[in-house]
Amino acid sequence: MRGLTWYVLRQTMMLTLAFTLVFTAAVWLVQSLRLIDLIVNRGLSLGVFLKLALLIMPRFVEIVLPISIFLAVLFSYNRLISESELIVMRASGLSQARLAQPALLLAGGGALVLLALSTYLLPAAFREFKDLQFEIRNRFASALIQEGVFNTISDRFSVFVRTLNRRGELGGILIHDMRDPKKPVTLLAERGALVDSPDGPRVLMMNGSRQQYELDTGKLNVLSFERYTVELANTKDSRAARGREAEELYFHELFDPVPGSSLTSEMHLRLVTPLDAIVFALIPLACLLPGDFNRRGQSRRILAATIAAMFFLVVDLGTKNLASHDASAVPLLYAETLLPILVAGWLLLRDGRWPWLVRAIPAAAPGAV
Repeated sequence: MRGLTWYVLRQTMMLTLAFTLVFTAAVWLVQSLRLIDLIVNRGLSLGVFLKLALLIMPRFVEIVLPISIFLAVLFSYNRLISESELIVMRASGLSQARLAQPALLLAGGGALVLLALSTYLLPAAFREFKDLQFEIRNRFASALIQEGVFNTISDRFSVFVRTLNRRGELGGILIHDMRDPKKPVTLLAERGALVDSPDGPRVLMMNGSRQQYELDTGKLNVLSFERYTVELANTKDSRAARGREAEELYFHELFDPVPGSSLTSEMHLRLVTPLDAIVFALIPLACLLPGDFNRRGQSRRILAATIAAMFFLVVDLGTKNLASHDASAVPLLYAETLLPILVAGWLLLRDGRWPWLVRAIPAAAPGAV
């Protein structure tokens, strides 16, 4: 009996791995194209691009793994049925629960992977991604400025340049600096250059004027200059200066949050997400295993499993989105996840038929039952 369990488990594992690799690679390539701008137009190195691209990959694995488990279980068990292998297994005395065991073992392994992702790997990757992104904004001058638009470096600092070439030379510079709210400063210059320094990127301005308005006195001070330097970053420790978002916190850092806060929702989201692997494994099991064998195919049951999985996916995404904005919706997270598990478990354990569900779905092919 253990040999049969390992036989089915091996097939579902290989299919799950294949689907996960293909889907993750496809989504990763599409999303990575958005980062190409950092190399083409902003002059960052290929190494920085690859690091950013790799750091976003764990998020895609979390999304595609449950779907891959669903497809693997659906394909594997449908093949076992179509090739009459499942009939032989039942004739050898395997119960419904034993037939479902390989898929449940796969689902358990998937849940553990998702748990590791949600509690440690995803926060670590997201934290490193945000740190690197913040580092780019505060250290790499060539990645900060684009010509012909107002570049918002921070909520109190913006830069406009008319022209910018690959050597970092600027033409037609306007800088509005409100880092000191009581003394806003506007700088104009004919030309200049971007310069990287140990303290961060700077703009070297030539042939311009500095206008400072003092709110307390109402005076406008104007200073003409031939050469002037402005620091784009006002902090030496960019990582310490940036606050952490909820997605960047490790699981133990989410304990004892303020009731109703975003940390409460984030903590429950990370606990519920691993259960998706179990739900997506149980849906095809509950649709394919109960009932009698049909030599004409399982098209209706496959269609039922697909519709059920799509419905759960839509409800799951909507509920998680709602709970992330409103902590009072957290109980819905557990309800929409545990209810399919209970229903699918009941259908499997009762070891009976569900003709009412089959009849409710039209045939996908002529002659299908």
